[in-house]
Amino acid sequence: MSTPRTSRRLAALAGGVSLALAAVGCTPPPEEGGGGNGGDGEGDGGTTTAEGCEAFEEYGDLSGSEISVYTSITAPEDQPHIDSYVQFEECTGADVIYEGSREFEAQLPVRIQAGSAPDIAYIPQPGLLQTIVNDFPDAVVPAGDMASENVDQYFSEAWRGYGSVNDTLYGTPLGANVKSFVWYSPSMFSDAGYEIPETWDDLIALSDQIVEDGGTPWCAGIGSGEATGWPATDWLEDVMLRTAGPDVYDQWVNHEIPFDDPAVAEALETVGSILKNPDYVNAGWGDVQSIATTEFTEAGFPILDGECWLHRQASFYQANWEEYQEDVEVAEDGDVFAFYLPAMDTEEQPLLGGGEFVAAFDDRPEVAAFQAFLASPEWANAKIEATGPGWVSANTEQDTSLYASPIDQLSAELLADESRTFRFDASDLMPGAVGAGSFWEEMVNWIANDKANEDVLSAIEGSWPSS
Repeated sequence: MSTPRTSRRLAALAGGVSLALAAVGCTPPPEEGGGGNGGDGEGDGGTTTAEGCEAFEEYGDLSGSEISVYTSITAPEDQPHIDSYVQFEECTGADVIYEGSREFEAQLPVRIQAGSAPDIAYIPQPGLLQTIVNDFPDAVVPAGDMASENVDQYFSEAWRGYGSVNDTLYGTPLGANVKSFVWYSPSMFSDAGYEIPETWDDLIALSDQIVEDGGTPWCAGIGSGEATGWPATDWLEDVMLRTAGPDVYDQWVNHEIPFDDPAVAEALETVGSILKNPDYVNAGWGDVQSIATTEFTEAGFPILDGECWLHRQASFYQANWEEYQEDVEVAEDGDVFAFYLPAMDTEEQPLLGGGEFVAAFDDRPEVAAFQAFLASPEWANAKIEATGPGWVSANTEQDTSLYASPIDQLSAELLADESRTFRFDASDLMPGAVGAGSFWEEMVNWIANDKANEDVLSAIEGSWPSS
């Protein structure tokens, strides 16, 4: 009878998944003859490390152990994650049992409270990680030494901070995305003689030039079902980083300054200079108010029809182009691509993004080893190869040449660039009543009902929880 690990691997291969990690020839460490990795194998009963498994020696012999992983990622998107564990399983002998659930956020606290927490969980936001740690302080295990060392070695200091609660590292970084992007058509730019802007003033000058040439530069949409409004919060967050700087941004996120502080008001005014400018929006869709009813998934499509020139949206938006038009090419010389949303000057290069984190609920050696593996370049590279376009890591030692998508490669390079100041999506860090409540709602009012800037910001400030 095949083991669960073997069955999953055979299924992946039968499905045509081609992984370099599946060909390294790793086998679980022998159970006899010295027990464990690292022996010289020359008559002393020791064993040698299997070829391709050198990076896994520090995890030791985990043969016979099982590690349960619980996430919000379900079929078919779960298979690349399962595939990315193969080398860890083969080199250590551990068996990783994956479970994805669409009810993850609701069920994880229930399982913790019932004493049936998974060994590992993928936490989609720092705010949820903080809630889990605060609500169940005896259930979540601080990251072990190996995982902590990997975070220090392979990720920027900001990522450690987002995975920490009360200065203790609980969540190690997993996936990431870049939100500071503007999508455009390289061929349209070339034909019109437009250049990619390097500063915010250049961006506004380009927008004005497009208007002067008879076009409407921007297309936008903030519709997203029950989450309508979040794309507008991303606009404010990206601009807040640029006009106020990262330190004030942090104060805003932590409510050390009120939501209606003059710095936030200035950022909203700057966003309004684009999104509420009738000469600038909403190409292919309508007037300013149409932004509120245009689905974010479709908002950039007028670029492919030659109606729109610029669309601000995250790296993960690339999947939408391919759904809209099967043969669309996302590349620097393709049908669409993206450039970095310019800062106020070329000296400061802030980067807005998001990501997920890995939390452990048991301190068994195999669990600590697996959390460390998920923070390693070996896992990042395996996940890149298993996934294909649409997934990015912020690991500074990943092999960015493995990315099949140019936009993923660009995103990874920006995330790994230590000269850039990374900040996490503000609404994901704020209390839920604000970040996934009043912030979304009031940005919709700002667009749909032309609610005044000061009234919008005051309403959000008034909704901030008192404790």
